[in-house]
Amino acid sequence: MQAKRVTFPGRLVPYLLLAPQVGVTLVFFLWPAGRALLSSLYAQDAFGLSETFVGLANFAALFRDPAYLEAVGVSFVFAACVTFLAMGLGLVFAAAADAVGKASGLYQLLLVWPYAVAPAVAGVLWLFMFDPSMGIVARALKAAGIPWNHFLDGGQALALVIVAAAWKQVSYNFLFFYAGLRSIPTGAIEAAALDGAGPLQRFRHIVLPLLAPTTFFLLVVNLTYAFFDTFGIIHATTGGGPGRATTILVYKVFRDGFEGLDLGGSAAQSVVLLAIVVALTALQFRHIERRVNY
Repeated sequence: MQAKRVTFPGRLVPYLLLAPQVGVTLVFFLWPAGRALLSSLYAQDAFGLSETFVGLANFAALFRDPAYLEAVGVSFVFAACVTFLAMGLGLVFAAAADAVGKASGLYQLLLVWPYAVAPAVAGVLWLFMFDPSMGIVARALKAAGIPWNHFLDGGQALALVIVAAAWKQVSYNFLFFYAGLRSIPTGAIEAAALDGAGPLQRFRHIVLPLLAPTTFFLLVVNLTYAFFDTFGIIHATTGGGPGRATTILVYKVFRDGFEGLDLGGSAAQSVVLLAIVVALTALQFRHIERRVNY
C-alpha cells in the first residue's frame, strides 16, 4: 500500500513551520559562532571599548601556551572517561531493567531522576559527599585507609568531576539503551537460546550489534556533552583546580574571558573547541558509522 503524502495548501506554510527552528538556530548557534570567529581575529581591551585587528595571532599564542596545551590533554582524558563510564553504566542499568520487565517501573523512575538535576546542583551534591572534613564518602574512604582530599590532589579532583559528570549523564543513556533493548525482537534471542547460546553470548552476538545505531548516536551525544555541557559541574565542584588539574577547554574559555578579560584569546579558544568537537564528530561519522548496520 502506498503511503499517503502530506501536502500543504500553499507554498508559505512549510516556511512558516520551519521559521521558529531556523530562527533559534540563527540566534543561538550561527550568530554566536560568527561573533566568536570575528572576535578571535582582534585584540580587545579589558572593557571591550577598542579593538585591534591581529589576524591569527590569538591562535598562535594559544598553541604556544603550556597551560592551554595542558587543558587540551585534560579535556580529552575527561571526555573519554565520562563517555565510557556514562555509556557503560547506562547500558548495564538498561539491561537490568529489561531483564526485570514490567516490574521495573520504580527502578526506571529512580534512574531517570538524576537527569532532571541541574549541572551546578549535581556538582554541589558530589562536593558535599566527597568533602574531606564532613563528606560521607570521604569518611568511608578514610576509614578504608584511602586518604581523600581533592582540594590538594589533582588526580582525585579529576576523578571526582568525572564521576559527577558521568552520574549526570547516565539517565540519558539509560533511556535510549532501554528503548533500544525493548525494540529488539524476542524471537531472535529465543532462537539463539534454543541453539545453546548462553546469556553473555546472546548479549554479545545479538543484542550489541542490534544496539549499534543507538550506541553510535549516544557516543556522539556524550562526547559533545563532555566537552561543552560540564562547565557547571566543574565550576561548582573544583573551580578548575587544584592548579589546572580539572581545567578543561570550556572552563578555560570562561576563566580567560570572564576572569582574565582576554576577550580575543577566549574567543579563539571557543573557535578551537568548536573545531575539535566538529572534527571528532566527523571522524565518528566517517569511520565508526561504517560499522553500524541500521
